[in-house]
Amino acid sequence: MYPPLPKSYKGLYPFKLGTTSYIYPAGYTQNVKMLAPYVDEIELLLFESAPNSLPSNHEVKKLLSLSKEFDLTYNVHLPIDISLSTPDPLRRQTAVEIIKQVIDLTAPLSPSTFTLHLSYDETVYDKGLIKEWNERLYNSIRQLVATGINASLISIETLTYPLEWVENILSDFNLSVCIDLGHLMLHQFDMESVFNQYGKKTSIIHLHGVENHKDHLSLDRLSKEKSEIVMEILKRFNGVVSLEVFSYPHLINSLPFLEKLWQCMKTSK
Repeated sequence: MYPPLPKSYKGLYPFKLGTTSYIYPAGYTQNVKMLAPYVDEIELLLFESAPNSLPSNHEVKKLLSLSKEFDLTYNVHLPIDISLSTPDPLRRQTAVEIIKQVIDLTAPLSPSTFTLHLSYDETVYDKGLIKEWNERLYNSIRQLVATGINASLISIETLTYPLEWVENILSDFNLSVCIDLGHLMLHQFDMESVFNQYGKKTSIIHLHGVENHKDHLSLDRLSKEKSEIVMEILKRFNGVVSLEVFSYPHLINSLPFLEKLWQCMKTSK
């Protein structure tokens, strides 16, 4: 087990600063207990949809108690091992049902957002394939919204394709956006252009380092140029910024790096 973080970052920024529920090699509750005194929000990583991978109702109650004790909020990353766009209608229906179940399970925690992947799994960027993919996604999201969930609490994450591919889904169902700056860097999208276009709809930003075609690294792996662009975006944002790293070493290197960048930006004004 790693030691606690050396200092608290609660209330340090105009945005809420968070990190993931897998910094320590332990479960949800143990990670929250270790991290809650130091950050504003925790991203609960519910990547796997199998029931034994999800928190139990009892654990959700513990997480709720911890949030009250430490003045902590949560956001939820929905499962990524299911697909709302698969050509198989039964698998799509199952995916809709699982997402609804996970949202219901964690609803007592009043998450700031539920982040959802709308993955494009084809190997080619063919206009016909993209259209069919979009139509399947559209129908799946329509089914999900019809269950009565608050659609604005669903944030669609930037992945390997331009967000314009799902623009109709975002607008028609009033969904929010999760701008993953690391993904944008990795896939060579213009971070500022994406933020300028979708910033007002963005409820959460995922932030992590990128180097040598690898992401989810510590922030200190970012180049000076990329760091400056990130800070220009963060100074215009007051939602949730989640340091989406998955280990103590990556987090312990990211926190002081972000603080130093922020202080330098403030003093250079």
